[in-house]
Amino acid sequence: MKSERLFSEALRYIPGGVNSPVRAFRAVGGRPFFAVSAGGARIRDADGNEYVDYVGSWGPMILGHAHPVIINSIQRAAEAGTSFGIPNPLEVTMARLIHDAVPSIEKVRMCNSGTEATMSAIRLARGFTGREKIIKFDGCYHGHADSLLVKAGSGALTFGNPDSAGVPAAFTQHTVVLPFNDVEAVHAAFAANAGQIAGIIVEPVPGNAGLYLPKPGYLKFLREITSSDGALLIFDEVMTGFRLARGGAQERFGITPDLSCFGKIIGGGLPVGAFGGRAAIMDLLAPLGPVYQAGTLSGNPLAMAAGIAVLKELGISDSDESSLPDANGAVDVYTRLEKLGARLESGMTAAARAANVPVQFQRIGSMFCAYFTDQPVHNVADAMRSDRARFAKYFHGLLAKGVYIAPSQFEAGFISAAHTEEDIDQTVAAALKVMKTLG
Repeated sequence: MKSERLFSEALRYIPGGVNSPVRAFRAVGGRPFFAVSAGGARIRDADGNEYVDYVGSWGPMILGHAHPVIINSIQRAAEAGTSFGIPNPLEVTMARLIHDAVPSIEKVRMCNSGTEATMSAIRLARGFTGREKIIKFDGCYHGHADSLLVKAGSGALTFGNPDSAGVPAAFTQHTVVLPFNDVEAVHAAFAANAGQIAGIIVEPVPGNAGLYLPKPGYLKFLREITSSDGALLIFDEVMTGFRLARGGAQERFGITPDLSCFGKIIGGGLPVGAFGGRAAIMDLLAPLGPVYQAGTLSGNPLAMAAGIAVLKELGISDSDESSLPDANGAVDVYTRLEKLGARLESGMTAAARAANVPVQFQRIGSMFCAYFTDQPVHNVADAMRSDRARFAKYFHGLLAKGVYIAPSQFEAGFISAAHTEEDIDQTVAAALKVMKTLG
């Protein structure tokens, strides 16, 4: 098999044979397939197999793979030059689109990854408040910056080693880690560190330990306690931004954070990140202020062109254009994604019941996760009680039937606008057959 040969060769030159850990399939066993092309909701491997794809490059493919408008935008941008290292008009357009779509954003700075965005937002929060401590939540993954690799999610959690070697203890001593959805733990942390907390960083919907939702009122509580203490609330919307709603999770839940981090969708599949918030905070960044942040490829014209194309296809208008796109496009896309998500949730819940297999199917909008447990999942401790051996069998069973989900119990799935009702029904039918074999 070509994928087998490619992986064997990759092991000779690349640590673990992969350039990002979860791709190695170690959490589910076996060897990864190598993708060679994709279109719409389907992805094809080096051996000619085709799969209905619910990974979507880990979130950015909200319109599906190889969308013609995005491809054309990248091609036009590339013809004008792939990188300048000086300001270009596309980064101004992108900043304006983000500003117009997300009410909490007065100013925004582009960067190259979600890791850069969260790392920079935390530095900015410390610079603005003059405080050092940051609260994060167990299982939430905010990139691989040293100070955030404490009880992280995503690949770190998948391998059962949430802390990384090579990170000195001194780098994490100002990071306070708490269980998600636990109000009393947050109260206790603020009481124990009075006047020392620069901010809270949180995935408003954690998607790096599978997927679980904030309890009613929890995000509002985080907003209130940070405001009353003089700390900042940072929303990591790298996954949820422009996916759960036009204005991200903050629009869906009606919460206004001080700073927000974005990625994934605003790059249209190309490397990108961004962070933004109130002008009074953002203006502390160099060259205006003393908080340094920089990146040679920040605002890269290819990534900007791809991201602008995506946002406009989602119906997000550019207020500087004399002829604005039809904003109903956003309603149509998000309504469609919600319906597809509900169809998948209903079908998968019924399939689990018919197969008599305990499953907690969690979903919000077009994001989802299935935990093999009979207990509710509200945080990473609950998620860790799920049956990972059963999940591994489920994963390989679906893959054999042409359905590709993330190769880890602790990752979210993503539906795109390119998925059809037939894709959803095919997935549910495959899942029922696989679940009946799990026993």
